[in-house]
Parts: sequence; structure tokens; C-alpha cells
Amino acid sequence: MKRGTEIVTFGCRLNAYESEVMRGHTDAAGLDGAIVFNTCAVTAEAERQARQAIRKARRENPQARIVVTGCAAQVNPDEFATMPEVDLVLGNDEKMQAASWQPALALHANEKVRVNDIMSVTETAGHLVQGLGRTRAFVQVQNGCDHRCTFCIIPYGRGPSRSVPAGEVVAQVRILVENGCREVVLTGVDMTSYGSDLPGAPSLGNLARRILKLVPDLERLRLSSIDSIEADGDLMRLIADEERLMPHLHLSLQSGDDMVLKRMKRRHLRDDSIRFCEEVRKLRPDIVFGADFIAGFPTETDEMFENTMRLVGECGLTWLHVFPFSPRPGTPAAKMPQVARDVSKARAERLRAKGRARVRAHLEEGLGATRPVLMESATLGRTHQFTPVRVAEAATAGEILPLRLAAHDGQSFEGLRAA
Repeated sequence: MKRGTEIVTFGCRLNAYESEVMRGHTDAAGLDGAIVFNTCAVTAEAERQARQAIRKARRENPQARIVVTGCAAQVNPDEFATMPEVDLVLGNDEKMQAASWQPALALHANEKVRVNDIMSVTETAGHLVQGLGRTRAFVQVQNGCDHRCTFCIIPYGRGPSRSVPAGEVVAQVRILVENGCREVVLTGVDMTSYGSDLPGAPSLGNLARRILKLVPDLERLRLSSIDSIEADGDLMRLIADEERLMPHLHLSLQSGDDMVLKRMKRRHLRDDSIRFCEEVRKLRPDIVFGADFIAGFPTETDEMFENTMRLVGECGLTWLHVFPFSPRPGTPAAKMPQVARDVSKARAERLRAKGRARVRAHLEEGLGATRPVLMESATLGRTHQFTPVRVAEAATAGEILPLRLAAHDGQSFEGLRAA
């Protein structure tokens, strides 16, 4: 009996999308008995977790062939190649090519490392993902990054910023919708830089508008993480005017202190974040914001951290994704004066606690309302604001149900079918 290929994914939504592309390639190639680790390099801890998982997989599956790919493999291929548990290391460009997954190449190649110079990659293909069911699908519209934040190694794992032509994106969305998909999420590494490398330099807002116009049967369009300082006028008008664009934005903020932001080499200041959130909320009062934060960045003082804590309320943020700073070898931040690890972890926990309180307040505010909920499974769905809703009465994945938000447990609503 064929077991197929197991794919273990670490990190971002783009990695999750690319894992589905790889799954399609391995299934088409009939690749059997392999375990693929799609790694993340955003922190040193992420790499440690990947290595730990690889060793565990080898212990539990001594006969399996283990392939390691993703950003950590791209940045540190030799480190993974020296692991006795690993049979093959593939780069981020190679992993997306169908030919890489032919059994003769993937499992019996003489060389253990196939990783090219990611900075030489100039195109991003519109890889089609089918078979994601009738709920939600991710569509990659951009890859790579031209910025050099001092804490981030990702540009060296993903290469320069490059965009998928709008026509290819629209075609993929149309196929997904024709196959029954109810919601599409646009994703990328630095998505708000979309289009700068394409003829005419179309913006992310222009792309989203074209999708909604040319695929009128698409019921929900959602954006993954954006850099608010790069939000274009088209995108802002779309937020105001288009109900099919979901009222949920996840922002890459990282800190609420100007000095820390400068040392991170970010392109915004705290007032820019506050102004953006205020402007968007005027355009779309039901908007809900999430944000990424790093706690304990080098040189961060207690006062600087308190500025970040205050920003959560000043921006009206709800969903917080918090990392305690972890020095990433090869980045400028790793050479800066470090904050003690226990201090970073304590600050991260304070931020997370504030986030939990903000979620609870968001849930309290929504009690009693009836909302259309896209069911992801028989018992779990999400509102237009991406808030999870659990139901006791089994539903069908892919349904959009009007549910009354009757109670909550501090993390998700309990939904009842509306009369």
C-alpha cells in the first residue's frame, strides 16, 4: 500500500501554500515513502525546532527518505546536509519545480544539496493549488523582499522581491472559485511591494480590485500580512467600498517605539501606525487588526517596551502575534547589545496577555450579533473578521452560515444557527 509523501510545514502562510504545491508535485510524481520538512528561518529557534523534528522523524521512520527544504535550508544548506538523518536538501526555488520531485532525482540523487543562488531568481510562477476543498485557498502573488530589516534573514532565504503577473493571479482565483472555493487569501513575503517589478508597476490594491471585478463569483477576498506604510490609495479605496474584501488586516508593526523601529531599520514610526489604523477604521468601522511584534529587541529598555504596550490600545489591535527576540546569526541585530533572554520572554508574555485581553474584549463586543460564518470543518468556522466560531450542531465545510454569536470562551465564539 502506497503511503505517499508526508510534508511537515514550519512558519508562515506562504510556506503552507508552498507545501500544497509540493504535495501536488509529489503526488503527480508518485513519490512514496518520503518525509519533507519545509523549514522556516525567521528565528534561530525555528531552525532548532526543525532539526529536533527531523531527528524525531528519523527515529520513528528509520526507512523513510528525508528531504529538507524551505528558508532555513536555503540559508544554511550545509548545516542540514551534515545531519546524518537528512538525505537531500532542496532550495526554495528548487522545491517549487515539479522536476525536483521525480523519484529518481528526489530520492536517488548523488548530490545531497541542490540549492541555487536565490538572489539570481527573477520570476515567481503562479503555481496552481487545487484540491484545497470548498473553504479557503491561499494564492501566492509575491515572493522575496528588497528591504533589509536588521533582525531578518528572510531576504537571503527568499531572494529579491518579485511578483506574479495579475493575469496569472486572476486565472488561478477563477479556477479555485469554479472548483467551489468560497474564500481566497492573497499571500506573499512582502505583499505590499507587489507589482514594483512588473510593467506599469500595478499596486496590491490594483490587483485586488482586478480580482474582484474579473471574478465576480468570488465571495470573500482576504489579505495576509501587509506593511501598512506601503498601503496604496487603491487598497484604501477598496477597504472602504468593497464588502467582499474582508475587514481584517494583519500588520507588520514589530515595535511601538521609534528608536527601536529605527534600529530595526523599519520604514515606519509609531505615529504612522496609529494614523493608518485610525484612517482605515474611519473607512471601515468593522475592521479588526492583528499585528506582529518582537519583544526584547536589542537595546530595548523598559520605557521603550511600554511604548509598544501602549501602541496596542492606541491602534486598537486585537490579534497579536508575539515573538521574544531571538538573535539570528548573519543579521546586524545579532551583533547589537542584547536584552537578557528572561527579560525578552517576560516582555513577550506581557504582550501576549494584553493580546488575550483584547481578544476577550472583541468577543464581548460581538455577543448577540448574527454573522455569516465560513465553516472550515464540521464544528469550526470564521467570521468575516477572522474570529473563530465553534458550533455544536455539525455543519458542512464550505458552508457560509448565519450564526448568532451566543457565548464565548475567551478565544472563540459559540455560534447558534440563526432562526
